[in-house]
Amino acid sequence: MNSGNFIFENQTEWVQLNGMMRRQVLGYDEKMMLVKIEFKAGGIGYAHQHEHCQCTYVVSGAFEFQIGEETRLVKAGDGLYMESNVPHGVKCIEEGVLIDTFSPIRLDFLK
Repeated sequence: MNSGNFIFENQTEWVQLNGMMRRQVLGYDEKMMLVKIEFKAGGIGYAHQHEHCQCTYVVSGAFEFQIGEETRLVKAGDGLYMESNVPHGVKCIEEGVLIDTFSPIRLDFLK
């Protein structure tokens, strides 16, 4: 199971999560996944946890991230790491884009 070698943004489906967020899967195999998420200001990724380890890169915008008991403001160029099963959530302060990586793959994102 994999996405193939080249994934072009203009040929890849977006999944509308709600009126404030949408996501696009940009590559995966059984071990890892790359996902782009666009947020409008005020968009919220409510606190949740999952078995996957996650790294996030802030491409643009400003976001308030909560990881475990800590909450910090992050901006373009910043990165984050979330251990498996650690609660985390995000609020978009300034419209922007995040790049998420997951290990293992998020099968729920492929449905």
